Amino acid sequence: MEKARPLWANPLQFVFACISYAVGLGNVWRFPYLCQMYGGGSFLVPYIIMLIVEGMPLLYLELAVGQRMRQGSIGAWRTISPYLSGVGVASVVVSFFLSMYYNVINAWAFWYLFHSFQDPLPWSVCPLNSNHTGLDEECEKASSTQYFWYRKTLNISPSIQENGGVQWEPALCLVLAWLVVYLCILRGTESTGKVVYFTASLPYCVLIIYLVRGLTLHGATNGLVYMFTPKLEQLANPKAWINAATQIFFSLGLGFGSLIAFASYNEPSNNCQKHAIIVSLINSSTSIFASIVTFSIYGFKATFNYESCLNKVILLLTNAFDLEDGFVTASNLEQLKGYLASAFPDKYGEVLPQIKNCSLEAELDTAVQGTGLAFIVYTEAIKNMEVSQLWSVLYFFMLLMLGIGSMLGNTAAILTPLTDSKVISRHLPKEAISGLVCLLNCAIGMVFTMEAGNYWFDIFNDYAATLSLLLIVLVETVAVCYVYGLRRFESDLKAMTGRTLNWYWKAMWAGVSPLLIISLFIFYLSDYILTGTLQYQAWDSSQGQLVTKDYPPYALAVIGLLVASSTMCIPLAALGTFIKRRLKRGDTAPVA
Repeated sequence: MEKARPLWANPLQFVFACISYAVGLGNVWRFPYLCQMYGGGSFLVPYIIMLIVEGMPLLYLELAVGQRMRQGSIGAWRTISPYLSGVGVASVVVSFFLSMYYNVINAWAFWYLFHSFQDPLPWSVCPLNSNHTGLDEECEKASSTQYFWYRKTLNISPSIQENGGVQWEPALCLVLAWLVVYLCILRGTESTGKVVYFTASLPYCVLIIYLVRGLTLHGATNGLVYMFTPKLEQLANPKAWINAATQIFFSLGLGFGSLIAFASYNEPSNNCQKHAIIVSLINSSTSIFASIVTFSIYGFKATFNYESCLNKVILLLTNAFDLEDGFVTASNLEQLKGYLASAFPDKYGEVLPQIKNCSLEAELDTAVQGTGLAFIVYTEAIKNMEVSQLWSVLYFFMLLMLGIGSMLGNTAAILTPLTDSKVISRHLPKEAISGLVCLLNCAIGMVFTMEAGNYWFDIFNDYAATLSLLLIVLVETVAVCYVYGLRRFESDLKAMTGRTLNWYWKAMWAGVSPLLIISLFIFYLSDYILTGTLQYQAWDSSQGQLVTKDYPPYALAVIGLLVASSTMCIPLAALGTFIKRRLKRGDTAPVA
C-alpha cells in the first residue's frame, strides 16, 4: 500500500508557510534600495502594476499546479508532460544553489547576534593598532562598522584570486545555522508547520517595535519625506519597471519549486486562489512597511552624520579664527563662511581644504542594498541609538527569523521531490534524506567562510538564479496553457475547488505574464552581453574602501556553469525522454 501524502494540519499553516518563505531578506534590504534608486513613492506605481499582472497570477499558477498534481516540482511537471521533468530538475538545482549560499547570511546574523550582547558594541569603536599607540589604520580610513564587517567578520582578502583559509568562527556559525534548519525540517510538514508560526509572525513584532522606535528618532522625518516624495520622471525610466517586475518575481520565490512543494501538501479542495491573493498582498505590504522602518532609520543616520559634519566644520572655524564658543551655529554657518572668505582670504584659503561640504540630501542619496545595508548601514544607525545592545539583538533576531523562514521553503523545494521518489524513499527515511541534504549543503557552504568567500557569495547571489528562474517560470506558464491545455487545467481546478476560473487569470497566464517574462529575459541577457567583462567590488584595506576589479577567467567559467547547469536541465531532460521513447518504440517494432 502506498503511504498517504502528509497534509498541513490546517489551511492557516499553509498560508503561514508561504508567508514565511516569501517574506524574506529581500523585503527588508532590496525593496527600500529600489525605492531610493527609482523615485521614492513613484516606484510604487510600477511595483503595484507588476504585482497585478505578474506576481499574483504566477503565484496562483504554481500553487494550483502543486495542489492539483500533489507532488514536488519534478513529479508535478512530469505528470503534465514526460518531456517537462527537466523543469522540476532545474528548480531543484536552483534551490540547491540558493540553499548553499543563503544560509551563510543566517550564519552572519548569528555572528552579529552573539556580538550584540557586548558593551560597547564591537562595531561602535575602532580597535587600537598592534603597538597600542593609536587606532587601527584600516579602521580609521574606513569606519568602525565597515572594519567590523570586512575585517572581523569576513577577514576579507584583497581579491577573489587569494582564497585564504576557512575562518573558523563564521564556519561554526554556519554549522549552527544548518543545525537549526535541520531541526525545523526534521519531521517534514509536521515540524515545519509548527515552526512557520514563529518565523512568519515574529519579524512583524520586531518591525512594529522598530517602527515605533524609528519614528521617535531625531531626523526620522527627513528619511520618510525622502521616501514618500515621488520623483515622477522615474516613471519614464524603463529600469524602474524592469526592477519592479524583478523584485515581485524574486520576492514571491517563483520558480524555485518551494510553492509547488508547499501546495502539494494541501487538501485538493483548498481555495488556493484566495491564498495566492493573500500571500502576494501580505508580501508586498511587508516590503512597503519595512521601507517605512528602514527610511526612518536612514533619516536618523543621515541627520546624525550631517550634524556631525556641521559640528566639525564649526569647531574648525572657531579654533582657526579664535571665535567665541557658540558664535558659529548651523543657521549662520554659510553666511559666516562667506564673510571670513572675503575678510581673511589668505587664512581662509589655508583652512579651506579641511572644510567638508556637508549635505543632508547627499547623505540620503547614498543608496545601499544587500549585506551592505544589513551589516553596515543598520549597524551604524544602531550604534548611535540609546540602549544599542537591545536594538541590535532585536534586529539580528529578526534577520534570523526571515532567513530561516526562507530556508524552510528552499529546503522543501529540494526535499519534496527526493522524498516523493520511490527509489530514494524506499532505502532512506525522511530524516536521513533531510540530514544528508543539510550536511552536503553545509560542507559546500564552507567555501563562503574563506577569506575570498564573500566574493564567491556575490557570484552565487548575482548569477545562480536570475536567468534560470525566468526561463523556468516561462516554461511552466507555457506548459500549463499550451501543453497541458488551459481548458483542461480550468476544468481540473473546477473539479478540485468547485470554482470557475476568472477571465483575469486566463488572460494573464495565456498572454500577459509570458510576454513580460520574455521581455525581462531579453533585457537581462542583453545586459550581460553589453556589460562586457563582468566586474566585482573588492575591499582595499590600504584605502579602507571598495574598488572595482575584473573577474578572472576561472570565475567567469564558474558563472557560466552556474547559469548553464540549471537551464540546460530543461532541454537535456526533454532530449533524454525523446531518445528513451524512440528506443522503446524501436524495441517493440515488429520484425519484418
